[in-house]
Amino acid sequence: MIIGKIEDGIVLDHIKAGQGMRLYNILNLDKLDCEVALIQNAPSEKLGRKDILKIDKLIDLNIDAVGFVDPGITVNIIKSGKLAKRKHLELPNEVVDVIKCKNPRCITTIEQELPQVFRLTDRKNKVYRCKYCESKAK
Repeated sequence: MIIGKIEDGIVLDHIKAGQGMRLYNILNLDKLDCEVALIQNAPSEKLGRKDILKIDKLIDLNIDAVGFVDPGITVNIIKSGKLAKRKHLELPNEVVDVIKCKNPRCITTIEQELPQVFRLTDRKNKVYRCKYCESKAK
């Protein structure tokens, strides 16, 4: 399979196999007016299999959402056809509007204009809790 070269854009590499579509949806990549390629189950020496997302435009990317989905992702910024910057991610301390609180008594259920804010409370076990009600994210 051949996917064209990117002149200016972003490549999300080393996504755990099967997580590419989830990331595509969380980042709302379907709303972009540029080419976006999702490669699933590509061979990887490091992971065995991986997904890759290629975005043919430099956009304001929600790095916290990317790190939440998979902290092992590598973000490659491409400018003029060359790698301009590479960033290795980790779990973010806080994610906004990525997870929705499932607690029916949470203030975000009533006040729907409030952002859905979750904070990392246990890095080892990857536990996030709602900022408002302390409910654990699923």
